[in-house]
Formats: sequence, C-alpha cells, structure tokens
Amino acid sequence: MANPKDNPLYRIMHPRSIAFWGASHNPMGMGSVQLSALLEMGFEGPVYPIHPKEKQVMGLTAYERIADVPETVDLAVFVLPTQVVPEILEECGKAGVKRAIVVSAGFGEMGAEGKVLQQRLAEIARRYDIRFIGPNCIGVVNPAHKLNTTFFPYTAKPGFIGMASQSGSFVTQMFEHLLKFGIGFSQAFSVGNEAVTDITDCIEYLGSCPDTKVIGLYIEAIRRGREFFRVAREVSKVKPIVAYYIGGSEAGRKAAKSHTGALAGPDAIYDGIFKQCGIIRAETVEELFDFCYVLGSQPLPKGNRIAVLTHSGGPGASAADAAERSGMTLARFSEKSVEALRKVVPHTASIGNPVDLTFNRTPNDYSETMPRILLQDDEVDCLWMYLLVPAHRVYKSILGMGKSPEETAALAEMFIESQASAIAHLAPESGKPVVGSSFMLRSETFIKMLQDKGVAVLPSPERGVKALAALARYAQCRTTLEEESSVSSPDIALEVP
Repeated sequence: MANPKDNPLYRIMHPRSIAFWGASHNPMGMGSVQLSALLEMGFEGPVYPIHPKEKQVMGLTAYERIADVPETVDLAVFVLPTQVVPEILEECGKAGVKRAIVVSAGFGEMGAEGKVLQQRLAEIARRYDIRFIGPNCIGVVNPAHKLNTTFFPYTAKPGFIGMASQSGSFVTQMFEHLLKFGIGFSQAFSVGNEAVTDITDCIEYLGSCPDTKVIGLYIEAIRRGREFFRVAREVSKVKPIVAYYIGGSEAGRKAAKSHTGALAGPDAIYDGIFKQCGIIRAETVEELFDFCYVLGSQPLPKGNRIAVLTHSGGPGASAADAAERSGMTLARFSEKSVEALRKVVPHTASIGNPVDLTFNRTPNDYSETMPRILLQDDEVDCLWMYLLVPAHRVYKSILGMGKSPEETAALAEMFIESQASAIAHLAPESGKPVVGSSFMLRSETFIKMLQDKGVAVLPSPERGVKALAALARYAQCRTTLEEESSVSSPDIALEVP
C-alpha cells in the first residue's frame, strides 16, 4: 500500500491549523456547535474563526477574512449559507488553502440550481488545486489526531474501524453505538454530495491508513464504477471492507436522490460488484458494525467449520441454527477432541456440536480447557461461545464464604479478570477466531473486561454467528482475489437508475 502521507486526503485528516466559518456567539447555531465539538476534542493546532463582525468567537480571536489570518491554514471548514460558499472557497484558493470541508447544504441534492452551484464549487477547486469534502456533509473525525469537525462530541477511544459514509448520521450517531462495545473509529469521513471527493477516494486512503484494520461503507450510489471496482479489489486483498447499501429498492432510490442527489442502481448490480471486489455486504446497520467489529479484531479462519460452546441450551441452539442459515458448517470433532472433552464435561453434558454443558465442574474448564480442546482440533476453523459471569453472583458466592465486603470485592474482581484473560488468549494463541455472545451489556464487569482485552462480544447468538460467517466469507474472498493474477474491470454504469 502507498504511504498515506502522500494521499491528498491525509492533510484533511491531519491538519496542523484550521480556519472555521459559521461559528458565532449564538451557541445553538450549527457552526457554533461544530466548532465547540472541535475544541472539546482538544485539537492541538491553532483554530481561526472567520466572522465579518465578531472580534472573538468562543474565546478565540476572530478574523474578518481568510486573507487576514497570520498563516496559510491546512484546512478550511465552511458552515455557511449556500450562496456565499463559492465566493469563500475562491478566497481560500487565492490565500493558498488547499484542503476544505463544505458542511453547507443546498447544492446537488436540491435540483438544477443546486447542481449549478455544486459544479461551480468543483470548478473553483480545480482552478486552485483544492481538495474538499462535501458539500452537504458533517466532515471528518480522527480521534488520534484529536480532530472532530462534526456536531456530535466524540467520546469513544481511537479504534480500528475506518468509515466512509454518504450520510453524516452513520458517522456521528455511531459514536455512541461503538461505545457499547468499547471500540471506536480510526478515522471517519462523511462525504455528502461527493463533488470532488467520493467514497472511492476514501477507500484508497483508508486502505493505506495504518490505524485502520477494517473499512465500513454506507453507500447510496457509486459515482465512479470502474475506479471503485479497481480500488476496492486492491484494498480487499489486504484489508476487509464491509458495505451497507441503500438504494436497491424504489423507496431507497428516492430517499438517496433527495438526501445527497445520488442516483442509485439495482440491488443485483451492487451484489455482483461487491462480490467481485471482495466486499462483504451488510443487510442492516447493526450488521455493518457487527461485521466491522469482528473482521477488524479476529484472525482469518481457514474455512467455515464452526464449534459452538455453551452452558445454556437455548443460546447454543440459536447459534447452531444461525450458523446453518449463514452458510457455516457445524464442525465434526475428531475422536481425540471428543475423548478430551469427556474428561472435563459433566456426565449430563452433550459433546456433540453444540457442546452444551448446563453447568461447569470448575470455571476454568469452560473459559480455558474446553475451548482450547476445540480450537486445537483440525476440524474446527472458528469458535463461538456463550458468555455469562454475573459479577453480583460471584460477589455473593465469595461473601458467603465469610469474607469481608472489601476482601470479597477484591477477590470477585480477581476471579472475573482471570476468566476474561483466559478467554482473551484463545484467539491470539490458536490463530483461530473466537467470538462471544451475551445478553449482558458492557455495563457488566465481565463483558467490559472481555471487550477491553480484544474479545468480540455481541448481544445475541445470531449476531455473533453471523459476524463469524462474514469473517469466513471474507477469508474465502481474499484467497480468491490473491489467486487471481489479473481480472479486467467490467464496464459498470452504476449511476443509471
């Protein structure tokens, strides 16, 4: 992959200084909210508000025009009325500014007059060699660089999911969603109408980003079919891509056109392109991020043979059913594995697949001994586990042994930590993916510890198994792409509704 610093999007994601239009003393104005989010993120470079009247904005010295700013800034952010944006972009070009984010709406998504304005923006950008994101977007977030140009505060930690979205909500409103799993974005783009920068450009950049392990896409239409095909195939050889496409239905096409002016294509075309590119398609928003979570955190399996380990029959049966429906195969364990399991499972347990215990003889049997037996089996490619260690029950059991409350709390945390650590070592040591599911949330100590140690834990058996199936599909796609020496790009016209 190319050096990300050579990519024109690098400086949008890593600006050293920012000029900001649209913030004022009105705290509820959109520009003010976005500048507030930028400052709250702790951006470490200078920020220059541009305002025709105010001398200070949010405690920062304001400037009447970009020409008055004491340096040539790396990035300009516009939250302005539509009609004035072309004029301000031209002023930036004359001042030597080469990167911009146009948050302002009212362009290509608004019909003929808006398209003319958008074309004018693109012409100005070409004249002055400006690369910008938008218009009609909310910008970008790069947590490691303390950069957030959106209007939602980013409170998650820097993560491994790189996002490119034609909807701002699928960036900003996912901040809180990712917090549920203790993960976050590496970098994320809201591209809006894609006047000069589109999703294909973002894939190419994120493919070279060292902090990005998986790329998530929200797509309403692909504007450059041939280039998308070429870039996505190359990136998929080294990094998984998951796409959520809206626009295959009549209702979706109409919504996409009014949202960003995108002209969507039929589902069948997108299915075909995604498969040829090695892109994993998600059917729901939850799947988009479930798949990204697992594809970005787990090793690739060699096949689709899954082992199901549970101490509760219902979740295990649900996982087995989901596996078959998702194209997975329930592994047939070797005789060696069956004999090893017999030595550690209760006599009432089932040693088929699922391995269903009902109860454990000792906790370490479930968290360490049994999963290791399954993962060492050559007939097993991946493991799904049902995870349940309620902290309040652990605390109550230890307290019943006559320990003091303080000692009980310390011992309970130590026990839960040991169980989480044992499970966290399974995937790295075996080289096979391990995904857990639990109806408990991250507010439960055990789940939080697991997720913080890199174990992918999803809220239901079905979601966990479907994500493992997506991982297996990607592994197969990647092998196929690597084996194919060259494939000519088809003639794709994805903008034809």
